[in-house]
Amino acid sequence: MERVRIQVDRLCWVGITLGLAFTMTNVQHFAAAGSPAWSLPWLAAWLLDPTVSLVLIAILRAEQVTARYGVAMGPWVRRAKWFTLGATYVMNTWSSFATGSWSGIVLHSVPPLLVFMAAEAVTDLRDRLTLVASIAGTQTPEVTPAPETAAAANATKDSASAAGRRKLFADYLADARRAWTPDVEVTPAWVRKTTGCSRGLSSRLASALTAEITEQEGSS
Repeated sequence: MERVRIQVDRLCWVGITLGLAFTMTNVQHFAAAGSPAWSLPWLAAWLLDPTVSLVLIAILRAEQVTARYGVAMGPWVRRAKWFTLGATYVMNTWSSFATGSWSGIVLHSVPPLLVFMAAEAVTDLRDRLTLVASIAGTQTPEVTPAPETAAAANATKDSASAAGRRKLFADYLADARRAWTPDVEVTPAWVRKTTGCSRGLSSRLASALTAEITEQEGSS
């Protein structure tokens, strides 16, 4: 859940930053008011948009942190945020409204409005994701044991009961008999691997199992 919150937070901030970067040229054109390129008014016009954007980002960041800890902000904070967003929108669309260019109005309205919507949503998203994380942390998932788990438990129980007595030759032979298949060559090494018996006992078990197999094949 923390990874999701970080991803959502970063994506929103990247979108806000790109939107504000897009508005920079429009605001500079508005502030320059036809001044010659590289003149002092033309250069100073580039400072207007970063001034407004940095204040807006500072307010959004502060709101995000305070919302995380459930601290309410004062009315002036919200007024400052709305003022910076409104100023960005007006400076971006003023030229298009003045010339009556509807395509320009739409084009230059999308980034400021998107920044405005993202600025309102990012804090609420962070707050809701924090609430979801707290709810998920208090819930214990119900785990249904798999059939393999029940079988393993039964096998462990059988092994524990068998461990209470000494394992006899017949027990080892029964284990080897159950594990044997027609494509298996009965050797002392295979018997040791299958039953876990000692090296000295494996030869006797291999001989006994081989005799049983030979007898069964002869009778069939």
